[in-house]
Formats: sequence, C-alpha cells, structure tokens
Amino acid sequence: MMRTALVTGCSTGIGRAVARELHAQGLVVYATARKLVGIAELHSEGLRTAALDVDCKTSIQALLQRLEQDGATVDLLVNNAGFGVMGPLAELPVAELQRQFQTNVFSLMAMTQALLPPMFSSGRGCIVNIGSVSGVTATPFSGAYCASKAAVHSLSETLRMELAPFGIHVVTVQPGGIQSEFGATATATLDATSDGRPSRYAALGHAIAERARASQDGAMPAETFARQLVNAVLSDKPPSILRIGKHSRTLPALAQLPSRARDALLSRRFGLARLRPRPRPRPQ
Repeated sequence: MMRTALVTGCSTGIGRAVARELHAQGLVVYATARKLVGIAELHSEGLRTAALDVDCKTSIQALLQRLEQDGATVDLLVNNAGFGVMGPLAELPVAELQRQFQTNVFSLMAMTQALLPPMFSSGRGCIVNIGSVSGVTATPFSGAYCASKAAVHSLSETLRMELAPFGIHVVTVQPGGIQSEFGATATATLDATSDGRPSRYAALGHAIAERARASQDGAMPAETFARQLVNAVLSDKPPSILRIGKHSRTLPALAQLPSRARDALLSRRFGLARLRPRPRPRPQ
C-alpha cells in the first residue's frame, strides 16, 4: 500500500526539500504552504499541493475536507511550518512571543490532533516534528525561538510515549544549520518588531542581526538534510531524536557545560560582555 505524507511549510527550504525527497522515494505527497503560488513548482513536479495556514482553524478544516474528497489517508505528517522571532527578551513585545508560540507550538499541535484520527484507526503512522538545536541550547537574542523549539521537543517526547501503544511513531528532528530562508525571515521579523524606542542593546544591533543569520553560515544543503531525514523516518525503526546539520551535535554539547562557563562563552560570542559597566574606581 502506497504511503501518503503531508508536509507543512513547503514554500522554501526544509519543507520544500523534504516534500521533494518523499515524492522521489515513491510516496504520495501533499505539500502545503500559505500561498499556492509558493508551491506551484512542486505541483508541476507531480506533488499534490494545498493552501494551508497552520494558524487558522478554518484553513486546517478545509485541508481535512480536501483529503476526504481525495480519499487520502495521511500516515506521515511532517510538522515543519515555523519561523524565528529575534530580539532581547527584555524588550520583545509579548505579542511577538505569543505569535512565535502560536505558529511554532500551538499550530503544530493543532495539525497533529487533526491528522491523528486516521492513524488511530489504522494502527500505524508517523509524526515528524521539526524542532531545532536551539531548543536544546538557548542563545542570546533568540529566546522566543529557543523556547518555542524547546516546547516542541517536550511535546514530542510526551507524544512519543502516549502514541506508542497505538503503533504511531513520533520523531523529533533537531536540525543544526540548514540552508533556508530562516535568516532572511528572522531578520525581517527583527526589523518589524523594533518600535523606535531607544534600546539598551542598541550597541549590539549588529550582533542581534548576526544571530538571525548565524545558522546560514556554512549550512548544510536542504537537499542533503532532506535525504538523511527521509531515509531515517522511512526505516523500519524510526529514531526518537534525529540531529542533522551544521552544529547539530556541538551546540547540544554546550548544554552540558557548567552554566557559568556556557554563559561566558555565549556572552562573548554575541557581544553581551561589552555591555557590562566598568567597575568604578574605589575612593582614595
């Protein structure tokens, strides 16, 4: 029986590459994105495409109706849609933090719950949640993104245990640097959240923007990442956690350092040490 996969966030980068690789390996693939124009090329390559805004209940419901009309039963869900909010947490609008969690966490769970019923009925299936090494090791100026991915990891861990009795696998993918539009979209988000007020971190504007682009320096090609991911997920025993890409192992290793050493290293890396006031001379 031919398997059917559904991938979210396929307009660029990881999602597009994973959808193509699944199709190349013989699966029926539904590639989704907010705008069909962004995935028109995938449609021309033989993939099934659908407009999907993971943040919208109505959009998810419309997708379920489309699957029902097609007589399609999805047994592999790749929750990839997401983005990164950058900026110091002390100045980040709470609305931006909520927006970050809405897409990266709550919408991921909405998609999972929407696609689970057929998997329960068939007693088989696989859910692949795209997390990040940033969810293992938090870094300055990406606290919202790191926290959202840490939440994805925790939810995935719990889902894996809760769904195992029903024959459903859950794979948590923790990518390192993968070639994508992440840097550009994160930088744009950073610019959009600046409200013009003087920032205590103004002197580190370059470092903050650099954090948004950091994952793209020497990043692994998305096609290479997709091939490794799909091969692992389609194996007889899918891994519980999968780390692929630049720094996918070195960054988690930082989490094992004593907190004081880790803080010092990352503070130097992102310029925070320069903000510390110089000690005042003692009166003579």
